Parts: sequence; structure tokens; C-alpha cells
Amino acid sequence: MQSVVITGASTGIGWATAKLLLERGFRVFGSVRKQADADRLRGEFGANFTPLLFDVTNEAAVLAAAREVRAALGGETLFGLVNNAGVAVAGPVLELAADEFRRQMDVNVIGPIVSTQAFGPLLGSDPSLKGPRGRIVMISSVAGKNGNPLVSAYSASKHAIEGLSESLRREMMLFGIDVIIIAPGPVKTPIWSKAEEVDISAYKNSPFFPALERIRKYMLQLGEIGLPAEKIAEAIADALTSAHPKVRYQTDHAGSDAAPDHGRAAEADGRQDHRQASRADAAGMSPKMSDMILQC
Repeated sequence: MQSVVITGASTGIGWATAKLLLERGFRVFGSVRKQADADRLRGEFGANFTPLLFDVTNEAAVLAAAREVRAALGGETLFGLVNNAGVAVAGPVLELAADEFRRQMDVNVIGPIVSTQAFGPLLGSDPSLKGPRGRIVMISSVAGKNGNPLVSAYSASKHAIEGLSESLRREMMLFGIDVIIIAPGPVKTPIWSKAEEVDISAYKNSPFFPALERIRKYMLQLGEIGLPAEKIAEAIADALTSAHPKVRYQTDHAGSDAAPDHGRAAEADGRQDHRQASRADAAGMSPKMSDMILQC
């Protein structure tokens, strides 16, 4: 049975991806931060789901989870790692506390790095493991190609994920491990619906306050009208299982589930050509303005 690790599996994209992969016969290890979520997911998903209790910012806990997965694999390789866990921090650059900016980057950027370092060897860079090389799926966003007002920290974190993934993809070619970006538009997930819990009273006397109120309302709206998480799960499953995975999948409200390669075609053996990708980078392709996560 092929095994996949998904970070941030308690709700949203992570939950939908775990459900889909389990339905397709995979064994799934999903990270959660609360024991209550671990117990709930065990009941919802059954025996082929194993919860991993860790926060992606806790390196020791992530490494302990990787040891648990290694033991469960019994000398076989891990089929896939989906770096999905993330948060969204709102606020203007001039007034957003540095600690909040650090929290955003710790979860959305350092977290995937820690997870990749912990689980990466299980994908096949460790020569002692037997089986096909696995793949890494990095969950970015359309905000990874567009900067948007009042969500600068989130946009910066997703721009970082795009650059990190491009570099990591070239590095992991040494081991035959593909790295694939999934860039969703607005999705019906709690990352947006939790906007109501955000305290913006600190900005009450700020010239940005009216805009922040509108942004919060818009985030709540995204939690209601965004794409279903199942749509993103389908793109992730394709990235994990396709013989010729795309370098970057972009899901948008128009219904596209995979962005064109723009010259980043896979080689005949399914491995990705970094030279073609570099030429596409130089072409300066950018998503439509209508695909922005936030418009003000």
C-alpha cells in the first residue's frame, strides 16, 4: 500500500486530500495539532489513516513523527509528502507587528522546510529504502504570484514557497524526486472563515482600519463562495500520481484544475526538465488579475 504524509489534515484542503487518497487505496499519515482532532479523524477515516500530532513549527515533534512514519513504512519509500499546513495573517506592512510577520513565515515557510527535511529522506533520498521515488507537493496560492494589499505577510510567504519550490525541485532531481506546486485561488476552508476571530481593534485609529474591516468581510465571504476543497484535492492527487506531473497546477474559479506548463513539459520518462522551466520563468507568465486572492 502506498503511503502519503499530509500536513495540516484536520480541515480544509488537507482533510479533503486525505479523504480522496484514502478512497483511492492509499495509506495516509496526517498531521494535526490537537489530540481531539486526531481522535476525530481516526473515527472519520478508519484504519488506513494515522494521525501525527505535531505543529509544523516544532522541529522536534516533526522529526519524531518522521521516525514514526519510517517505522511504519518498514524499509519502503514514502509515496508522497503534501506540505499543506498554513495560516493567513492580515495587516498593513507599516503597522503589522514583527512577531505576527514572523509567525506567518514560521508556519508557511519554515514549516514546509522542516517537514521536507524530516520526511524528504523517506521519499527516496535515503538509499537504504526500497521502492519508487516519492514526490513533494507544495501548497502555494495565486497570492504566490500576486502581491495584495493588507495581506502582505501571507503574499510574501507564498512568494517564498514558489521560489523555495523552484529551487528544491532542481535539487531533488539528483534523487529523482519531483517537486510540484499547487496554487489554489479562493477555497472554502477555515483559513478564511477564521477571519472573524481576528482582532483588528489595534488598528482602530489607523488610516487602514476601514480597509481592514472590508478585507475581513471579504475573507469571510471567501470561506463561503470559494472553490470546494475537493477540487484542490483532485489536483493534488493528479500531481502525486500522474506519469507526467506538471511543474505547477493552478486552480481558479473559472474551473481550471491545471495551469498550462508554459514550456515546462515533463520529459518522456516523467521527470521534469529544469532548462525548459527556466525558459518559462524568463517569459514572465503571470496569473490573471481576476485570480487574486484579495482585490481592493
